[in-house]
Amino acid sequence: MITMKKRNKYFKMICLVFVCAFILTGCANSHSAEEKISLENEKEEPEEEKREESEMESSSNSIEADTENSTKSVEMESEIVEVDWSEYFNGLNGTAVIYDTSNSRYTIYNRDLAVTRSSPCSTFKIISSLIALENGILEPEDSTRTWSGEIFWNENWNKDIDFSEAFRTSCVWYYRQVIDDIGKDMMQKELNKLQYGNCDISDWEGRLNTNNNNRALTGFWIESSLMISPKEQVEVMERIFGKNSDYSEETQNELKQVMLMSEQDRSDIPIYGKTGMGKANGIVVDAWFTGFAESPTGNIYFCVRLGPTEGMNVSSTLAKEIAIKLVSNYCVQ
Repeated sequence: MITMKKRNKYFKMICLVFVCAFILTGCANSHSAEEKISLENEKEEPEEEKREESEMESSSNSIEADTENSTKSVEMESEIVEVDWSEYFNGLNGTAVIYDTSNSRYTIYNRDLAVTRSSPCSTFKIISSLIALENGILEPEDSTRTWSGEIFWNENWNKDIDFSEAFRTSCVWYYRQVIDDIGKDMMQKELNKLQYGNCDISDWEGRLNTNNNNRALTGFWIESSLMISPKEQVEVMERIFGKNSDYSEETQNELKQVMLMSEQDRSDIPIYGKTGMGKANGIVVDAWFTGFAESPTGNIYFCVRLGPTEGMNVSSTLAKEIAIKLVSNYCVQ
């Protein structure tokens, strides 16, 4: 028979067993919880890293998108008016774009052609001059380059020539040297900054030009890899000569001096520009005149481009005449 003393002893032992079991279970659960938290943290860390990487990538893409779409944002903020200026073209296949900064308005004739890219040809002399002047590669007061002695089709090129005359006579051999002095790296950087058409200088030597294989007379800007639309030409002019230009006043003024139209070409307002013309298989496929005019209300940026027209003479001189008439009439409206 179990005595009261023994019963108490057994009762204490049973309680002790239960207490130990409870403590051990709690410890096990505690370790399990800690392991669970640790595992969850390990899962969260890669997700956090992924989130940070995603945010960084998103930020990078945002910057690139801002650069690439700046032209689109300008267009969205500006009014676009399509007009019939066919009487100025007299049957010629062409387009005209005028950008009036004072009214934030594009006026466009033949919009499909206005947004179609083609070779800039000698209008690119504005850009190569800009880059060379801004970076000290061209010094107008000491800019004469020595003629090689090769006889070129344009007799104005067959002599030593300086910057001003090279621009006005559109001397290709002179600018071939200037562009080589600028170099590929600087040229690519500057074209990206200007958002100049497709910014493609991959055919540096101009081997894609089927009309001319003389390296002194060709390059990526003459019926080759570099292409730009008339509307983009206008936008590039505004980036160079507009209120928010990144280029020095000195560079702009030096460029304006060579771009200013002669007295017989000018209207009542100063007009600055450059012609350009390119051929393929002996046929003129690009005839340009692009630049800007200084009106009382602000700069008017413009571009006229003519394409091949069956049975008609296409030239950059015609493009210039059309542009001067259009801009002059636009400014007196």
